[in-house]
Amino acid sequence: MRNYGGLIHAAGVFARDRSGSFAVLFGLAASVLALSVGFAVNISQIYNAKSSLQGVVDAAVTSTARDLTTGVIREVDANKSVQAFLDANSMAGILQANQIVLDKLTVDRTANTVKADAHVDVGLYFPLFSVGDMQRVGASTTALYSDKTIEVSMMLDVTGSMAGQKIKDLKTAASNAVDAFLTGQDLSKPRVRVAIVPYANSVNAGALAASSVFVETKSSQRKQAPGNEDPQAVSSSTRPDNCATERKGANQYTDAGPDVGMVNRDYFLSGFAQNTNTAACPAAALMPLTADANALKTVIKNFAASGGTAGHIGVQWAWYMLSENWGSVMKASQRPAKMDPKKVAKFAILMTDGEFNLSYFDASSVDQVYNDAGKEPTRTAAKTLCGAMRNKGIEIFTIGFNLTEKNAKTTLQDCASPDTGSIKHFYQVATGTELNDAFQTIARNIENLALTN
Repeated sequence: MRNYGGLIHAAGVFARDRSGSFAVLFGLAASVLALSVGFAVNISQIYNAKSSLQGVVDAAVTSTARDLTTGVIREVDANKSVQAFLDANSMAGILQANQIVLDKLTVDRTANTVKADAHVDVGLYFPLFSVGDMQRVGASTTALYSDKTIEVSMMLDVTGSMAGQKIKDLKTAASNAVDAFLTGQDLSKPRVRVAIVPYANSVNAGALAASSVFVETKSSQRKQAPGNEDPQAVSSSTRPDNCATERKGANQYTDAGPDVGMVNRDYFLSGFAQNTNTAACPAAALMPLTADANALKTVIKNFAASGGTAGHIGVQWAWYMLSENWGSVMKASQRPAKMDPKKVAKFAILMTDGEFNLSYFDASSVDQVYNDAGKEPTRTAAKTLCGAMRNKGIEIFTIGFNLTEKNAKTTLQDCASPDTGSIKHFYQVATGTELNDAFQTIARNIENLALTN
């Protein structure tokens, strides 16, 4: 057995030694340890202060950029806005009241940026050497704002399959979306405007019908419609309603204005509605671009579920609501802006709960308008229109509400714009809550896209 007793005795002697050499070493070690602890505490203190400051400055600048974008504040008020935010959050983290100093705020109109430089003076717990008892910590943040206007056209399904709880869910989600888009802006100079296009067997063109919808009164008129100034357009004086179906001929997949060619009210529409005991067109008429939330909500309130899913007709009219070519038949406040990526961002939201399953342009009789399995030309027409819209610079979001048909999902996926980063463009939802969430997410994403594109 090894003799551990001697080692233990030696250690004890060493420990009891208070001679000079050991005392010096012990003092040096203690000093280094104290300096190390103090330095570490100071570093931690400075790091936490910088982190807290950066968070407050980030939030202040982002909030101000958002308010500039939405028109809540003017550019001359940006400094006051940032300072107020800094004051209100001056005790974030380890910071103390009234400690944050805004050194400089720069609003760059060319780059559309807001930049803030700020600092705090931190009282150190362990002043070391020449550092003193105060340390200045700075933070700088830049955020984008936008002076772009935003135009949003929402195509909403009010077909028979939406009856019951689903139409109630849509009314709630669409009304909340209107609020998300329009709340908090200057109505005298709105930055965001929204249009609504309810669709089913057709689209109710409302006040636009007189100058943009050609009523076919006989089978021989089932062809390309004339322009609204053409003498042939007088056949529309026998207008039974404001329903509109597809365009026919060369203008079918374009956004040419009604002065070039009116939209048809197909001769078969009345017979089809009678045979299926459904409304020829939705009770709620479309609403062109407006910043009047109450007017939009009134349209939504009047939604009633009836009819089949002529989705491509809805897509067509959603496009017209964003097209400058259609401004001639709209009130001045409703006219879409000229397409200019630097000045305006245009978006379409296309929503359905089922497969696009009826069309008129390719039917030879009333009986051929509807097909339970969905007619391929209907889906093809919708996707062709979506492609033409995207080519014109319109970004498309799509929402499938409790879809059961594979073709319906595929159509919406093909219509949607490609995803960009974390922003997706096709949403499949199953409940009213999910439908509302999808609209809210799209509203936020549209704001982000308008800032960054």
